[in-house]
Amino acid sequence: MSASQPPEDAPDPEVADAVLSYLRRHPQAADTLLGITRWWLPQQRYEREHGRIEAVLKVLAERGELQVRKLPDGTALYTLGPPPATSDSEPS
Repeated sequence: MSASQPPEDAPDPEVADAVLSYLRRHPQAADTLLGITRWWLPQQRYEREHGRIEAVLKVLAERGELQVRKLPDGTALYTLGPPPATSDSEPS
């Protein structure tokens, strides 16, 4: 890996921010890659960047920021991951 390339597991920050921002505003939202590309992100900028968005969704899912469910046809459905565990409750 050269110094100018981001680590392989680093998602495209612009796309990652757009996806996570949408999900934080709409925490019950769930959609496929096609739906995310068409409806969640500004069409004029991302419609032709299907592969770029798919790579970001994969990394966000691997990090636990998104959950992925497979639909009966095998299509992935993406939702906001579970909230981070809090350490408010300490064992007694």
